[in-house]
Amino acid sequence: MPFELQSPLGLALLGLLVPLVLLYVLRIQRERRRVSSIWLWRAAERDLLARQPFRRLVPHVSLMLEALALVSLALAAARPLTRGGRIDAGHVAFIIDASASMSALNAAGKSRLAEAQDALRTAVRRLAPGADALVIEAGRDPRVVAPWEHDVHRLEGAIGRVSAADVEGDLGRALALASDHLRTRSGSRRIVVVTDGALAQRDSLKLSAFPLEVLRVGEPVDNAGIVRVDVGRAPAGAGKDQVQAFAMVQNFGRKPRSFFVTLSQRGVTTPLASRRVELAPGEQAPVVLSFDAAPHDEGMGLVVELSPGDALRADDRAYVRVPESGRLPVVVAPKAVSPWLLRALGSDPDTEIFTTELAGLASADVPRDAFVVVDGACPKALPGGDFLIVNPPPGACVTATVGAALERPSITSWAEGDLRLRFASFDGVNVARAHAVEPDGPNASLLRGREGTLIADVSVPGRTGTLIGFDVGESTWPLRASFVLFVRNLLELAQSHRTGAASGPARTGEPLALRVPLDVTDVELVRPDETKLEVPAHDGLAATPGPERAGFYYASWQGQRPGSTLVPVNLTSAAESDLGTRELVVPRGQTTTVKRPSELSDSVSDWSWLLAALSLLCAVADVFWVTRGGRRPARAPSSPLRPVREGAP
Repeated sequence: MPFELQSPLGLALLGLLVPLVLLYVLRIQRERRRVSSIWLWRAAERDLLARQPFRRLVPHVSLMLEALALVSLALAAARPLTRGGRIDAGHVAFIIDASASMSALNAAGKSRLAEAQDALRTAVRRLAPGADALVIEAGRDPRVVAPWEHDVHRLEGAIGRVSAADVEGDLGRALALASDHLRTRSGSRRIVVVTDGALAQRDSLKLSAFPLEVLRVGEPVDNAGIVRVDVGRAPAGAGKDQVQAFAMVQNFGRKPRSFFVTLSQRGVTTPLASRRVELAPGEQAPVVLSFDAAPHDEGMGLVVELSPGDALRADDRAYVRVPESGRLPVVVAPKAVSPWLLRALGSDPDTEIFTTELAGLASADVPRDAFVVVDGACPKALPGGDFLIVNPPPGACVTATVGAALERPSITSWAEGDLRLRFASFDGVNVARAHAVEPDGPNASLLRGREGTLIADVSVPGRTGTLIGFDVGESTWPLRASFVLFVRNLLELAQSHRTGAASGPARTGEPLALRVPLDVTDVELVRPDETKLEVPAHDGLAATPGPERAGFYYASWQGQRPGSTLVPVNLTSAAESDLGTRELVVPRGQTTTVKRPSELSDSVSDWSWLLAALSLLCAVADVFWVTRGGRRPARAPSSPLRPVREGAP
């Protein structure tokens, strides 16, 4: 049975035993007095004749009672505890679920995470004597909040520092991390998981390689949330654009639910649009909220909100931003570009074409989301977003290498599954002259000839790039419908990337990729809680770790073209929004138990009160023993004994 002292300093009272014993071994200071006879003091004759200041310790009843009272009082001050239940393992890995659903509140206003922390503290106190443990926080990415530790108080402190994030949890990765740590230890090993059961992957618990004990917290509660969100912009006539916010809302409760879905500007309480929604249990419905956008609304943050709120606040709000104008800016260099390219680019009514010289391409005011087309060259620094390079000279070009010239190459195959070649066919296309392209991998070859690759993928992080190794004017390709389809596919892909970069909607836990000018080396990111993060940028891309909170993230940068952008981040997870009862899939072939925290057999007993009562009882008994002579009835004095002589009358 584990035994521990909550306040070991209380044992300092045992030091009072020393002066107590000294009081019983020190001799009493003698006084000279005249008496009639010393016959009755014969038993103390040795003590009277001794010259030492100490006498032999005699086990008096009062001494034993006083010592026992003092020992009991010291133990009571130390607060001794005994525990009836314990975890029979030498090494234990504790995992606490820190996903978004753990922030849900019960009827008393207590979060599931607080319940989990209480349960985990109780489990920590059940560790066997000499056992060590670690604590892992299971969010989107697992994190060790307390390494291997024997001290229960330190483990409890680490548990108190765990906080639930607005992310879709991945309990399987936390179990894999715990298993890796346990493999480095020898002896008996066990994993204890505290979760509410709202798992994004139902079979996450199967990844445990050791005996598993699951403590399930949280009672089922009704909840509704936004599980999808998007935003679009389209012409509305009369020179105006209409912004449309799309939200998919779902009722995860067991009762019908009625609420309002409102759309408002960031930082403004007055809604731009509102709609009442009635949902049956388990039903989901799309909601479209729109308003006419003004020119200055571009990039403005929008908030979609469910009211009234419910148990989980993280899914009652979704964040988007007003996208840029629907027309895609296309920057072409040089100005004397192939007319075939200009004609194909201009066939898309949703594009706006600008031309510039190669020398001024890097310094021109090119929008960071523009589609850039370069003919006859391969600049080292390309501004904008997605890009197309046509007929570059031999040498290194982005991620590929342009080789020697080829005369009349024959086309053999092309990547039909690539979005850029969707519905495109090269049957009957002849090329007079081309340059063989050596891509950085076999999957980067889009159009192949017998002599080598003719069109290659030269994408870089955050940007889709395409390289054509020949002049389209020296081929029959522009005379085919596939050429126009190819260009339209490039523009549609660039438009989709532009729309996604403008409006989000990014998800919590997933890395953010921000496009910035090429000369930018650092980006300052302001989180929803106003804290700041410095993010390095390389080659026009700044990648940030996955954000843990839903809301607006404000990114800004300096350089030749300073700027800023607003990035909305959302939870939008049906797995986290479903706060009802869900069955846990436990692994087979090993010991696995699932129980409620109330089923923990901790059996903590505090013996302080009993020891304090024993101390008081000993003190009372001592007083009774010392004063017992005063309560005896008085007896008549007897005459002193005298020696009897023989022959006396």
